[in-house]
Amino acid sequence: MEHLVTGATLSAGLAVLSLLRVRQPWRPTLVSWWHRRLLRCLGLNVSHRGTPAAGALLVANHVSWLDIPVLGGAAPLRFVSKSEVRQWPLVGWMAATAGTLFMRRGAHEAAEMTQCIAQQLQQGASIAIFPEGTTSDGRALRRFHARLFGAAEQDGAAVQPVAIRYGQGPEPDPVAPFIGDDTLVAHLWRLLRHRGLTAIVCFLPLLDARSEGRRQLADAAQAAIAAQLSRQMEDPLAARKELPEPRAPAVLARRA
Repeated sequence: MEHLVTGATLSAGLAVLSLLRVRQPWRPTLVSWWHRRLLRCLGLNVSHRGTPAAGALLVANHVSWLDIPVLGGAAPLRFVSKSEVRQWPLVGWMAATAGTLFMRRGAHEAAEMTQCIAQQLQQGASIAIFPEGTTSDGRALRRFHARLFGAAEQDGAAVQPVAIRYGQGPEPDPVAPFIGDDTLVAHLWRLLRHRGLTAIVCFLPLLDARSEGRRQLADAAQAAIAAQLSRQMEDPLAARKELPEPRAPAVLARRA
């Protein structure tokens, strides 16, 4: 409860500064700090492998609403979320204040969001999307929707696949998934009774957005994440192996 009060207070302050048109270059760092504090309050341990790329489109598998603080605590990011989240009491308002981009269903809205993401990437922001479009139980991936990959295709930005897994054993932890008819309150209560949950986040090598179309990018990102999750299921110790530092492909390096 104290953390929610802290978040609400910070969000109110940010909202006032926005109304006054005060620049807030430190906002992403503040939001990232809040995410890390939330994870500590929930007793959730996070293990990172690899390094999040700056100014890239990060694409991750989607297991739970926990994915947002897990990723947001690792680096200053802006997220794309379904519009329904904006209606969640308090949490939706805080997410909007933190800079979340909300997308309604429909091809027209997706086209507008693609342009919005492309503009953010051009300004050097890192944007995270969950291209499955919904959450899963962490055992298998749904096919990635390709439309939002067009933002990186337009801008020539790097695309970084990110594999998220909860639990350290051969099977994913069953407490983490937020699926079906689950409610936020019920899920939060289960988490608080299941202290010590571990999230393993693997930031994988970059994909070159200029050498592939958006469908090929989506398929390549899905394949990279699926392969990493499969390795972790077969060998839980695989998650402890160091991943290479993200290096821009040659085409992107020349662009910089």
